Amino acid sequence: MQVSFFLKPGEQLKQGIQSIDVLADDEALLLQAIEAFEDTEPSEMSASDDGVVVTTSRVPGDRWMVYGPRDYIPPVEVEILEKRRKIPLDENEGIYIRNINTGVVTAVVGETYLLSAHEELWEKDLPIEVDELLAKQTKGQTYQPSHEKSELQMTFTRNKTKVVTYRVPHNAACQVYDFKTKMSRVVFGPDLVMLSPDEQFTVLSLSGDKPKRPGMIKSLNLMLGPDFMTDIIVVETSDHARLKLQLAYNWHFLVPEDPELKSSIFNVRDFTGDACKAIASRVRSAVASESFDNFHKNSARIIRKSVFGEGEDGKIRRFFEFTANNLVVTNIDIQSVEPVDESTRDSLQKSVQLAIQITTQSQEARARHDAHREEEEAKGLLERQRLVNEAQAEQEKKTLLELKAECNAVESSGQATAEARARAEAAQIEGEARVKQAELKAAATKIEMEAKLECMRLEQEAEAAHRKRMDQLEVERAKQLSEIETSKFQETVAAIGSNTLVEMAKAGPEAQAKLLGGLGLQGYLVTDGKSPINLLSTAQGFLGSQNLSQ
Repeated sequence: MQVSFFLKPGEQLKQGIQSIDVLADDEALLLQAIEAFEDTEPSEMSASDDGVVVTTSRVPGDRWMVYGPRDYIPPVEVEILEKRRKIPLDENEGIYIRNINTGVVTAVVGETYLLSAHEELWEKDLPIEVDELLAKQTKGQTYQPSHEKSELQMTFTRNKTKVVTYRVPHNAACQVYDFKTKMSRVVFGPDLVMLSPDEQFTVLSLSGDKPKRPGMIKSLNLMLGPDFMTDIIVVETSDHARLKLQLAYNWHFLVPEDPELKSSIFNVRDFTGDACKAIASRVRSAVASESFDNFHKNSARIIRKSVFGEGEDGKIRRFFEFTANNLVVTNIDIQSVEPVDESTRDSLQKSVQLAIQITTQSQEARARHDAHREEEEAKGLLERQRLVNEAQAEQEKKTLLELKAECNAVESSGQATAEARARAEAAQIEGEARVKQAELKAAATKIEMEAKLECMRLEQEAEAAHRKRMDQLEVERAKQLSEIETSKFQETVAAIGSNTLVEMAKAGPEAQAKLLGGLGLQGYLVTDGKSPINLLSTAQGFLGSQNLSQ
């Protein structure tokens, strides 16, 4: 829509020619009334469900939002404070929002959010050392001692409206304290810590360098170990020899399983300095009661015993635990032992040189003695070998003479022995031939008998098979004859008829009954005299029948 007009006398453009605000679907305008008026523009509170626009009375100072997509031309009574856009947030991103009416600050995480009319972004301030540590983590650096603002922090600018995040490394823990609820929580890595508006990191100030100095290392996380730390301590023996010891301690934390007790590992802020001081105190008290010579010979046992202590069985314990923060020292490595005084160092060097010289001389004397002993042993072995060789030579001479005697005896009795041996061999050959001939005859007889037996067996099997076959044929013949007789009888019965058979069966008894009636007999009995007959009740039967007839 284009409009052309002239300014009237006394009129002027307040802010010049302005453009229409075009809002996308993810944009909105924050408006504020500078004069009272009746607003007919639809907003989030001025439109009904049926699409009818409701007129809203605006008073100076009112704030509201107009959402896109749409075109908006502000009236003269309205001031556009800002143009807002939806803020897309990942699940690990968030922003701090403050309600200007109530003052409550909240954190929105993992959603696309558009500020309302009574909300604004809130900036979270952190201590300088925390900002520096977060900047070093962002740049991929490890923490270092820092007492002034470094160039890294000066070049790194943190967006204070975004939720503060910290990546807890693996095998580490981070403590966060909430000043509103006065409660702390411990996050174990690897994990991501996201601070709420009222939370702050617990900054650890650890001792570093050799010997240990406090405040050398700043850190947001506590490494749980196992790890080691090195310290240099100065001790004095009972004979006033001052020594400088460089010790390395292996340590780790025992994290309690109870969630309420896990924060106990943060009870000591500077656990390295505290542990080194406690161990140094024990070592100094133990070395003070030992002489320099004894400590120089048994330094490892004295130091381990002073730190770990002894058990009931008299053996040195395997670890030393700090109950305040569950820190456990598992090993002590004595890297170096050096005298502090120059005179003591020179005396120690002289004693060491003298000990080395004495050891060298003793080794030389032992070597000479071993060489002389080996030489005597070699001479004895040589003499013994000479005697053994002479004995073997005499034994060989004796064997030679015995062989010569045997040769002469063989030569004198050779002819007789050869003839006797020949006769014996001939007799043996003849006997063997007879035995072989007998064996062959026995084998032939055996083969002949086996052949006869086989023929008999085959004949019997053939005869049994023939008899079995004939029996089968006889059974089949009898079976077929019985079937023929059966079929013949069935056909005969069928030809005669059942009525004829019945009449034939009745003809014999009827003829007998008529014959008996003609003879005047009531019944008769025919027997061969061999089978017994029961006639006890026969008379009664006759009497009964006579009575019935009368």
